[in-house]
Amino acid sequence: MKKSWWKILSVVCLLYAFVAGMLMPVPARPIVNESIRNLYYHVPMWFGMMILMSVSVVYSILYLRHSKLSYDIKGSRFASTGMLFGVLGIVTGAIWANYTWGQPWSNDIKQILAAIALLIYAAYFILRSSIDDIDKRARVSAVYNIFAYTMLFPTLFIIPRMYESLHPGGEGNPAINQNDIDPMMRIIFWPAVLGWTLLGVWISQLYIRIQLIKDRNILNG
Repeated sequence: MKKSWWKILSVVCLLYAFVAGMLMPVPARPIVNESIRNLYYHVPMWFGMMILMSVSVVYSILYLRHSKLSYDIKGSRFASTGMLFGVLGIVTGAIWANYTWGQPWSNDIKQILAAIALLIYAAYFILRSSIDDIDKRARVSAVYNIFAYTMLFPTLFIIPRMYESLHPGGEGNPAINQNDIDPMMRIIFWPAVLGWTLLGVWISQLYIRIQLIKDRNILNG
């Protein structure tokens, strides 16, 4: 029970975000209207992705220092969950854009650079699948993972703020600047961020266990 408290917290936070996000009132904002409720799902997924990718790159660095294959497995599994969250972020963003901007893809600078960031990470998984030698795959992919992670900052945080964007709060720090989110939405938004992030850790741990079982069966086979 003590080890699973954070899983319970994840479920509670997500249930609260889903229910309260749909039932509690939201500020009346032009254009976005009721679609502003997507903020509780779309943005927390990107927060979760960044945290999961951060954990992934830490494991890649640990692998390069200690050459333990368990670090490689953990790094790749956290990256795959982060990639999943990134794809869900793109999809929920496209749905939101369809209602507010009239089309799911408007070639907005943030949309383009977010897609580029995910493509860079997609290359990470293609690279891993193209190398058969376990040690070489772990070493090369760890180095590439560090590169992919560093590219998240110019693509998601730096360059988008240098250009005009259809996204609200594009010039500041969305969800952090006090002027970007109404205070009444913050009491749902931050639990949603916590819930999605903990869910991502939970999924990653399941991925890791499955991979360790597969590797053990291969070695024993």
